Amino acid sequence: MSAIDTLPPLREVIRTHDLQARKSMGQNFLLDLNLTAKIARQAGDLSTCDVLEVGPGPGGLTRGLLAEGARHVLAIEKDARCLPPLAEIADAYPGRLTVIEGDALKTDPLASLRPPVRVAANLPYNVGTELLVRWLTPPDWPPFWESLTLMFQREVAERIVAQPGGKAWGRLAILAQWRADARIVMQLPPEAFTPPPKVSSSVVHLQALPEPRYPANAAVLSRVVAAAFNQRRKMLRAALKGTAPDIEDRLIAAGIKPTDRAEQIPLEGFCALARAIESP
Repeated sequence: MSAIDTLPPLREVIRTHDLQARKSMGQNFLLDLNLTAKIARQAGDLSTCDVLEVGPGPGGLTRGLLAEGARHVLAIEKDARCLPPLAEIADAYPGRLTVIEGDALKTDPLASLRPPVRVAANLPYNVGTELLVRWLTPPDWPPFWESLTLMFQREVAERIVAQPGGKAWGRLAILAQWRADARIVMQLPPEAFTPPPKVSSSVVHLQALPEPRYPANAAVLSRVVAAAFNQRRKMLRAALKGTAPDIEDRLIAAGIKPTDRAEQIPLEGFCALARAIESP
């Protein structure tokens, strides 16, 4: 009998510990262990990796990651109600699961992780995008992680893998595709979750590139892209007027027409613009 078979069913865990999902925490629990195992497999061979999981809840994906052979899982959980069921999983997999109670936005996990590291998580909806942007925009590259296997609302996932020219093309696509290969690897209907969300979900796998596709300063690129898409209907010379006093000249230097709009500009163009804005 494997360790996962010694653990009680997740629905029983939720009843025992009174773990009703809280909307304020962006919680939607995934209880089908076949699905959690499938998500874990999307992260690749975990036998030689530490895995960072954010928002494990009652531990459905945590079980999948450990059963699929993760060397060690570090789980960050804000909801104290979830700590007892996670402790049961830790007991079933001695020495392979560490749980930190805390807010992932305020917790630095690096001291507790041994490279190579992969991130796999059913991210709480209310912090998922912010965490992704943080993981994609450290000053130095490569990052602490080799890959990210993350669940998002389907609309967010489609924005991550979008291409120029469409409404989904924007900040997330540019930051993700600048430094990683990004693809949607799974789709999940609302009824897979407890409680069912109002939208479908998707799992996105991002593989870190050894080097960014084009040179640019992460902070400058992030600022430029945010400004450009914050007013995406405006011409870039108007949307970006606060980023540099001579923005029209810098747009032209980057090979961009000042009358273009943000959704028309490919990744390479935004990186060139970030370099032009940073230059003296």
